[in-house]
Amino acid sequence: MKFYMPRPWDETIADIERVGHEHVGLEEAEVYINTDPRPDRIPEMPANIQWVQHCYTGVDQLIEAGVITADGLPWCNAAGAFAEPVAEAALALMLSAAHHHKAFAQAATWDVARELDKTQAWLYAQGRPREVAIVGAGGIGKRLAQLLRPFDVNLTEVTRTGPVTLKDVEWDRFDFVVSTLPLTSETAGFFNVELFAAMKDSAVFVNVGRGGTVVTDDLVAALRDGQLAAAGLEVVDPEPLPDGHPLYALPNCVMTPHMAASKHVATFHMGKIFNENAAAWEAGEPMPTRVNATAGY
Repeated sequence: MKFYMPRPWDETIADIERVGHEHVGLEEAEVYINTDPRPDRIPEMPANIQWVQHCYTGVDQLIEAGVITADGLPWCNAAGAFAEPVAEAALALMLSAAHHHKAFAQAATWDVARELDKTQAWLYAQGRPREVAIVGAGGIGKRLAQLLRPFDVNLTEVTRTGPVTLKDVEWDRFDFVVSTLPLTSETAGFFNVELFAAMKDSAVFVNVGRGGTVVTDDLVAALRDGQLAAAGLEVVDPEPLPDGHPLYALPNCVMTPHMAASKHVATFHMGKIFNENAAAWEAGEPMPTRVNATAGY
């Protein structure tokens, strides 16, 4: 197929051209590869564009802005493309939050060693396997599950359809809760004061999904009041997090600025996703990552 990428990613273009697709100008293209997550910077598509490949996974803001609609031009997202880097980031946050890396850095004194040692957590079994919930077990969750195997954890995958669903999970079972949830009408603000209160006060909460799935003020309160032991956040609400926000100062909150799948990582993963969608389109089959505007992902 003929495709147009307004801001060329060399590695991505090479992966796409390798299987026979052609990078052309916009007026000749059949597919538009969108590299900008901001709705106001996405142009209106000309009539020659048959479908759009988005280079990121989250599409909620594009749906809200009317860029993606149920009866409009087909869009595909990058679902599954970043499972490897984001799962690695999730594991790093789990370990860093559990072992009080930020708390020690902030204290800037060895005098806190004994105090921190009393409350640090471990992923490997000490007397019993750790209980880990992965909430939203898509590509990221499945890869994280593989990375957790050496730790011999008891793993529960929580999904919308089950066998363990969002509605029937017993939150007080888990030592670690990792969210990879997309942001939809069902998941917006899902992690709130009631849910944090239902978790163990020794639990570590990690979010590598979408910031809007968490009520940020409720998370701040839970971390301050000891309802949660710690949090590791790759995504937050709002983004960017304003300077001076309480999360920055909390010693039991480790954060990274939504960089687990940034552009320089994405360029190595998008070619495969595009090629699979293009092959399906040419064969008249459903595209693997086509966005469902009604569902929100």
